[in-house]
Amino acid sequence: MSKVESADLILKLYDLRREATMRKARDWFFTFNPTSAQDVMSTMMNPEVGPYLRMVTSYWDMAASFVNHGAIDAEMFNDTVGEHMMVFAKIEPFLAELREMWQEPKAFYHLEKVILDRENGAEKLKKTQEWLKTIQEQMAGAQASEAVA
Repeated sequence: MSKVESADLILKLYDLRREATMRKARDWFFTFNPTSAQDVMSTMMNPEVGPYLRMVTSYWDMAASFVNHGAIDAEMFNDTVGEHMMVFAKIEPFLAELREMWQEPKAFYHLEKVILDRENGAEKLKKTQEWLKTIQEQMAGAQASEAVA
């Protein structure tokens, strides 16, 4: 695969992220802060927001599969995309349990592989999880302030 072909596929993935329902799903996912595998599971089955969770996670696992199969250059993908790290950072703490619950040992395999195969991937994942925790605390503080006012 050439760099031009990789760039073209990355741009196509970007266009898909701009689709109206996908944009709503991505906005919702940013506010989704699971606390357990059961939380992820019950959210997935929720008729209102479950489709958003499934859409975002399956989209990024699919995009990562393109990288893992050589259709997109991994370095270019990681240089131009960051959202996949945030998505994986939210589900990673529950990944082993989710795989067991679903009897699917390769659930989110492609996403995990793209992230952990990159230079300092595990470290970047941990930093992203710490950043997300800070954001979550700030959001909770803002909500508490609003409730008092």
